[in-house]
Amino acid sequence: MRPSARRSEAVELTFLPGLADVLSDEASELLLTSGPPTPVRGRDDALEIALLGPLASVAQLRTAVAAFVVLRFDVPRPKSLTSGDHLQRIVDAIGSSMRVGRSASFRFEAAGSDSAVFQRLAALLAEATGLAYDETGGELVLRVRRGVEPRPSGDPGWDVLVRVGNRPLSARPWRVADYPGAANATIAAAMVRLGGVVPTDRVLNLMCGSGTLLVERLVAGPAAEAVGVDLAPDAVVASSDNLAAAGVRAQILHGDALAAVPGSFDLVLADPPWGTLHGSHESNAALHAGLLRAAYEAAAPGARLVVLTHEIKVMEQAVRDADALWRLRDQVRVFAKGHHPRIWVLDRT
Repeated sequence: MRPSARRSEAVELTFLPGLADVLSDEASELLLTSGPPTPVRGRDDALEIALLGPLASVAQLRTAVAAFVVLRFDVPRPKSLTSGDHLQRIVDAIGSSMRVGRSASFRFEAAGSDSAVFQRLAALLAEATGLAYDETGGELVLRVRRGVEPRPSGDPGWDVLVRVGNRPLSARPWRVADYPGAANATIAAAMVRLGGVVPTDRVLNLMCGSGTLLVERLVAGPAAEAVGVDLAPDAVVASSDNLAAAGVRAQILHGDALAAVPGSFDLVLADPPWGTLHGSHESNAALHAGLLRAAYEAAAPGARLVVLTHEIKVMEQAVRDADALWRLRDQVRVFAKGHHPRIWVLDRT
């Protein structure tokens, strides 16, 4: 039962455009809120929730990029934020954020952050919180923007958003071994949710790279078996290191992911090369076709296959050609750092 007397706290969750529905489902499932997440006006990368549970609970989210406590001020200009009551609200929110993740410094993300007004605000916040103001490398981020919701005065006012914790939620502490072309962790988490987390699943990650998909699947919940395959020896090492850092276990095989993989798997995950850092665009048609065949051979009846690829036309053709093997359930387009990959969810015929 939701507590009715407790006052909710406005929290903004940012995400990679395209993953709004996935994050909304995750937030609704994991967090205690007074209602469903709602889109932030004028944004395609943010949802707002009215959080009833503890602020630390947002750290459970794996498909969010970051979370911010939202403070709304019915004031005409940022200079008013330096006054007593307004300043204390910001100080209190910083304290709440630091209880989730300790910070030593802070910075602003705001137009005009180098102005005298922001320098004054920075000095007051540093004095009140004991944090150092580092305008470029501060750990705790404060965003100051014009309000996006109507105010009683008719003026949009100003919002101050205090990031929860000293790092974005997308920064994974288990990533001790980086690897060129590694999948974005929030996209990997979305793939896992789209594929389904079933404790009895036998999970196979073809072309596992540094193990991002495997880690995110095993952190999301237990599995009966988890196996990763990659042809590159350094990928095998990187996967093993990241799995160990995450405190989860999987078998990592050094070999060709397109060859026969022993076993019968319920969930197959893959992030094939896009032809930028690994592989080539010219060879990717054969690669994607081979991936669908290899996944089918390793899949149990009723298995799911989730693939992330930037090669949209190549994958579309491969799926059409493999219609006797796989049935398309869903496609999700994601926008990430100039790339527009898609997540494909397929069911074994």
